[in-house]
Amino acid sequence: MYDTILVPVDLADSGKAPAMIAAARKMANDGARIVLVHIVQDIPTFVAAELPGGVMEKTQNEARKTLEAMASEYGAGIEVDVGIGQPASGILAVAKERQADVIVIASHKPGLQDYLLGSTAGRVVRHATCSVHVMR
Repeated sequence: MYDTILVPVDLADSGKAPAMIAAARKMANDGARIVLVHIVQDIPTFVAAELPGGVMEKTQNEARKTLEAMASEYGAGIEVDVGIGQPASGILAVAKERQADVIVIASHKPGLQDYLLGSTAGRVVRHATCSVHVMR
């Protein structure tokens, strides 16, 4: 069905990743690329100025190592991409860059803040230029 499948993983809630990867494998054509992506939340400049140098790079490297370990657990054909920024925008940027055919994203039970601001999954669904498969 799809050749390039993007699977955004929230490392704070990585328990949903196995089901998302399994769904991505079911949707994948032979030789398809599955890309696990995590976007490290950017911090405001006034806060970053007070932090020791290299904190964001260290966080990004740790996220990459975690995703690489997860990818090796699930076998060949899984790539890793880690960025810094706002999660929904970062996911959409990676999808565009990698020319994703579909994004497999997890959702959660909406809370009050989601009704006021919207969730990451909601933003991705509204702004993606490719298909989006939302998993509860």
